[in-house]
Amino acid sequence: MTIRYLKKHAALEGVVGVEDAETLAQWLQQQARPAVHLGKCEHLHAAVLQVLLVLRPRITGVPADPWLAAVVQPAAATG
Repeated sequence: MTIRYLKKHAALEGVVGVEDAETLAQWLQQQARPAVHLGKCEHLHAAVLQVLLVLRPRITGVPADPWLAAVVQPAAATG
């Protein structure tokens, strides 16, 4: 499983593919204070990245990949 849905956040781990985008979007929209942990995320499909950029959940755990970290860092700072 690439996304674990926990009580306080969704943990994205490993390679998160396009098949996870719609479920993640629905889960984030149902949360009062949506949060996503990316500390163990290695790669996000562009569709998943778009979900994060549009819905702007609070981002915790910056990924090790420098490019991905740079893209999600503004969301982490304002989330």
